[in-house]
Amino acid sequence: AGMRVAVVGAGVSGLAATKCCLDEGLEPTCFEQSQDIGGLWRYTEHIEAARPSLYPSVISNTSKEMSAFSDFPYPEDFPVFLPNAQLLDYLRRYAERFSLWEHIKFRTTVVSIRKHPDFATTGQWNVVTEADGKQASHVFDAVMVCSGSFSEPSLPLHCFPGIEKFRGQYFHSRQYKHPDVFQGKRVLVVGMGNSGVDIAVEASRVASKVTICTRRGAWLLSRVFDQGYPWDMVFNTRLMSLIRNNLPGPLSWGLVNYKMNQRLNHENYGLQPERRYFLPVLNDDLPSYILTGRITIKPGVEEFKANSVVFHNCPEEEPIDIVVFCTGYNTSFPFLEESVVKVENKHASLYKYVFPTHLQKHTLAVIGLVKPLGAIMPVTEMQARWVTRVFKGRRANGSSPGYQSTVQIGHILFGLSFDEVMKTECLAYMDMLASFIGAKPSVLGLLCRDPWLALTIFFGPCSPYQYRLGGPGHWEGARQAILTQWDRTLKPTGTRVPAGSSSSFPSLLIVVGFLLLLAAMIFGL
Repeated sequence: AGMRVAVVGAGVSGLAATKCCLDEGLEPTCFEQSQDIGGLWRYTEHIEAARPSLYPSVISNTSKEMSAFSDFPYPEDFPVFLPNAQLLDYLRRYAERFSLWEHIKFRTTVVSIRKHPDFATTGQWNVVTEADGKQASHVFDAVMVCSGSFSEPSLPLHCFPGIEKFRGQYFHSRQYKHPDVFQGKRVLVVGMGNSGVDIAVEASRVASKVTICTRRGAWLLSRVFDQGYPWDMVFNTRLMSLIRNNLPGPLSWGLVNYKMNQRLNHENYGLQPERRYFLPVLNDDLPSYILTGRITIKPGVEEFKANSVVFHNCPEEEPIDIVVFCTGYNTSFPFLEESVVKVENKHASLYKYVFPTHLQKHTLAVIGLVKPLGAIMPVTEMQARWVTRVFKGRRANGSSPGYQSTVQIGHILFGLSFDEVMKTECLAYMDMLASFIGAKPSVLGLLCRDPWLALTIFFGPCSPYQYRLGGPGHWEGARQAILTQWDRTLKPTGTRVPAGSSSSFPSLLIVVGFLLLLAAMIFGL
């Protein structure tokens, strides 16, 4: 029999994990506590315990070409940024295409995962699951934890003096579904992450007044970037990454600062982030809503009164009726022993964010705990590709994980924020994992064999298909997918005028071709 792997959860990470197990000839069993796949992306009207909760208007923050699994592009007629229902549809197609359904056990909760008595020699795990009130015990050779980090809301009320005196209504953003609760009310949104800004914008269409308060400000990005291209296809390129990671810190910061303030001077809007961290908020409406007075930005909360709030350094009280706490989530693994994965102040000690550092056998991995500046799908898939090969014992470059004590990747700039260590410079991280399994594309190698592809890979968006050009899990369609990525991006919007040639964007490639050689010489690509 093959190696048996337990996969916990059938969301984005769980589906990728199950598929990668099958690719490597392992035998996955995926346990999903609800009755369907999709995890975070499956909208339900009522809020289910221990499951993520979406509001109906959620749209992906990353474009479809950058959010695809690396061997399964989105249908060309799907919109560029995906409403949650279409993203779920894509996940269903993925499960269908790679025959994942038969490996998933629904309505089955993982109760506990404990080391098998002879773990030291076999690396096996005892997994206890519960279905229909009946518990069952299984032995697995390895475990992939894909339970996500958006189920347990973080609501630190002790940080908000006077909240117990407040007479109005307050709730965590996880409870939010529809804006009608805000009809005619004065609303305070605490926290300025993606949910906070989304909810404030929706509330401001029906509320009498909306205020967002934020201690640290935030960079604001629009999905619609330069010339109307999707932000991540312009921003997440190998060229940009090379510049960001090789310039001296202050210079790199200056560049980002300049770029961010080009569309919108953050100082004028009271948004300039305090510290040097960069995890932007994506919203297309906020700047105009601030300009039209629908939304006001304030500093952090000093204290709550019965019907009002006082902000830092602001003497006057602001009357409010409803508070929405958009204060994020805690990561927890209730089914694991503390000793396996310790989470302290939102920081888990995991080698490369994946393997618990102190296990003597590397047969348990946590997938999808990173928060990349970019799409999560390709990242979790790459983690799963690496992990399944480690499980199989075929480490591409021999080094065993587990010698580093705790993990702190993250260049000073493109990572560190309140989940300090979990946010990471996406491209460098993907390349690192890809190099572990021998799937990292070589731009210089391609330059001789296939110059057009090499230039597209270097100057164009770093789309996931690049990691299927070679190595294990090589996919025949990868080259074609890369060369047609702009066609699929422009197709859904080009509905009035018949499609011309591919986007003008790639024609820049020729002009800057020689720059690549230059860069290669300087940075030793």
